[in-house]
Amino acid sequence: MKFNRMPKKTDIDTSTEERLKEAARVVFTRNGYAATKVRDIAAEANINLALVNYYFRSKEKLFHLIMTETIQGLFEKIRPIINDESTTLVEKIESIVDHYLELLLANPDFPLFIVNELLSGSTTLPVMTDNGRMFLNSHFFKQLRQLVPDGKIQFHPVNIVMNMLGMIVFPFLMRPMLFKSGVIDEAEFKRIIEQRKKLIPMWLSDIIHN
Repeated sequence: MKFNRMPKKTDIDTSTEERLKEAARVVFTRNGYAATKVRDIAAEANINLALVNYYFRSKEKLFHLIMTETIQGLFEKIRPIINDESTTLVEKIESIVDHYLELLLANPDFPLFIVNELLSGSTTLPVMTDNGRMFLNSHFFKQLRQLVPDGKIQFHPVNIVMNMLGMIVFPFLMRPMLFKSGVIDEAEFKRIIEQRKKLIPMWLSDIIHN
C-alpha cells in the first residue's frame, strides 16, 4: 500500500506562504481571533487544511507570526516620519495617528494581541522594546522634550505619547463590547475612527499650545 507523502516545508513556495498569511489576515479581521478556525483560513486560501496545520502548526502560531510582522511593518513606516527634521511636532502627530489608525482598521485584533503578549511575557516583547527605544530616540521625542524648557508644557513629555497612544488604541479595545451591546456597528465604528484621524491631532495640539 502506498501512502501520500506529507509535503515538506521546502515544497511550499513563497507565494503559497504569502497566500496563507494574507488569507489569515482576512479571516482574523473578519471573524476575530476567537471565532477563527484553521479550516476557515485554509478555505479562504483554497489550500489543503493538513498543509496549513503542518506548516504553521496552530492558529496561535499563525496569528503570532502575522502580528509580529505587523509590528515590524508599522515601525518601518513610522521610522522616517518620526525622524523627519523638516516637519513640525503637530505634523508628525498627524502622520503617526493616521498610520496607526489605518493599521488598526486593517488589524482590529492587534491591540488585544499586544495586551495578551504583555501579560504572557512573550518573546515578541524584546522586538517591541527595541522598536519602542527607536521611538524614544527619535527626532519626534526630541521635539517633545523641547516643550519643557520652552515653557509650553509643565509635565513630562511622555504624557503626550501616552495620551496619543491611548486615544488611538482604546476604541479598538472597546470594539467587541460596543458591537455586542449594539451601541454601534462595523460601518459606524469605521466612520468614528476616520473622524478620530482629525480629532486626535487637534486635541493633542490644544494640549501642547495651551
